[in-house]
Amino acid sequence: MKNSSPLIGSLPKIGIRPTIDGRLGGVRESLEKQTMDMAKSAAKLISSSLHYPNGKRVECVIADTCIGGVAEAAACAEKFAREGVGVSLTVTPCWCYGSETMDMTPQIPKAVWGFNGTERPGAVYLAAVLAGHTQKGIPAFSIYGRDVQDGGDKSIPADVTAKILQFVRAGLAVATMRGKSYLGMGGVSMGIAGSIVDQPFFEDYLGMRVETIDMTEFLRRMDKGIYDHAEYKKALKWVKENCKEGKDYNSPQTTRSRAQLDSEWEKSVKMALIARDLMVGNPKLAEMGFGEEAQGHNAIASGFQGQRQWTDYQPNGDFLEAILTTSFDWNGIRAPYVVATENDCLNGASMLFNYLLTNTAQIFADVRTYWSPDAVKRVTGHKLSGAAAGGILHLINSGPATLDGTGQQSRDGKPAMKPFWEISKEEADKCLKATSWHPSITEYFPGGGWSTRFLTKGGMPVTMCRLNLVKGLGVALQIAEGFTVDLPEKVHDALDQRTNPTWPTTWFAPNLTGQGAFRDVYSVMNNWGANHGAISYGHIGADLISLAAMLRIPVYMHNVAPEKVFRPSAWAAFGTQCLESSDYRACANFGPLYA
Repeated sequence: MKNSSPLIGSLPKIGIRPTIDGRLGGVRESLEKQTMDMAKSAAKLISSSLHYPNGKRVECVIADTCIGGVAEAAACAEKFAREGVGVSLTVTPCWCYGSETMDMTPQIPKAVWGFNGTERPGAVYLAAVLAGHTQKGIPAFSIYGRDVQDGGDKSIPADVTAKILQFVRAGLAVATMRGKSYLGMGGVSMGIAGSIVDQPFFEDYLGMRVETIDMTEFLRRMDKGIYDHAEYKKALKWVKENCKEGKDYNSPQTTRSRAQLDSEWEKSVKMALIARDLMVGNPKLAEMGFGEEAQGHNAIASGFQGQRQWTDYQPNGDFLEAILTTSFDWNGIRAPYVVATENDCLNGASMLFNYLLTNTAQIFADVRTYWSPDAVKRVTGHKLSGAAAGGILHLINSGPATLDGTGQQSRDGKPAMKPFWEISKEEADKCLKATSWHPSITEYFPGGGWSTRFLTKGGMPVTMCRLNLVKGLGVALQIAEGFTVDLPEKVHDALDQRTNPTWPTTWFAPNLTGQGAFRDVYSVMNNWGANHGAISYGHIGADLISLAAMLRIPVYMHNVAPEKVFRPSAWAAFGTQCLESSDYRACANFGPLYA
């Protein structure tokens, strides 16, 4: 079930740098095996714990020798460049010469694990080399165990394990984005600021390029048959057998004919094939004589404008967005794509962050409504309780969301969203059966199309995040961890019917801290920076914070426990009392990673 990445570029590897006291004549010789074993242990931990988005285990590259000075550091750097290393982890149990052994490659995320043992001064080297990183403006993460270990102890303590994996997950996200594209399919949707694709943001902060196409390209490819016709027939047959149609909520005056609806299905399937081909290419097109189109845009993420110019005339993008962001289709179970509704590139980048940290499909949603306990009680007579006791947010996309978001997959008997290689066919079928497809509301979408409807199962830990651009500041990230919530059927229906019932719903209860933007659920809604959010399975706020620091993106709103916040050691120099303020100062000082 594992598939290779359709994107151009090798998968980034983790480089392990064992540094050592360079003094020969007894000192270095006594440390060679311990130091190299430490590197091998780190590599084993990483490769056994983490996967690339295509399902393959993360690969590590270890320096050929321990690094005792600048010559061996240079040899290691040359090997890493040759092997495609995108993340650097230095390990040592002893004193080493800091500025002579440190990794000087500025745009590769880096960390140093200094063994906490009293036999050798590994902690002294850790402090010295981190000072060198800070002084030279090349921030590095500090990994240092809380408890002293014996010199011969080869185990990796739980706290060190957690920091290594958190650093590597974030570092891999940075390295994977680098050199890829965001594809804007169309322009600005209905004046939504997030769909004003800001090329300097992608270039300076993410190391990506922006590609754009006009939506007339979809018409050209449909009219001229520039898509795999055999796959189209296969996909349409699969849709008719698996995508069950639901109630038509249009009025008698706006109901569309059966022939029109069938035509909209056909166009919707073609649009999905074309959008995928635009993102990653399709060698089949070259066989058909369309060599340029076969190449695609090497897009790791994309967005579809849709409204209004396209949807006033043609079927909406709901099917293409829903099916591409899902972990399966007519070809079986596969890695999901990242596609943003309404070409909201900032939410698309937020979805990309979440996806690269978890390898799971992402829910794109409007942060639509705050329902207070009093309002729910007034409208339905129901008293919210449990995780929802303080109120809930109605996350409901004005169109599609990944079918993984139904929560029909499971882990340890609980609803979940999983990497594609863990999903069974039975789970994919359950996601399909939990989803209905409804003729779009004609007043909203004169060109027609199909909208998804499902209800996310409650009890899933999820994280919602959003990148926002602020004039004079740059980009900033906000994060809210919480849980999906189940409501009694009658209560859900009463609340859901007050808005457009053809759209998928997730009831979300953020975790509250009693302070700041998380003092209550209303404050979370009131401080959210835009109309959209990217929702990922799992509590990944800490990973997002580490990733943001690597990219020099400040975080201005989160409910992650302080002890889980992990940023480069240099951040402490900008203040230790208020971590939010010091994050802003550090990010401003070091500037965007690629600027």
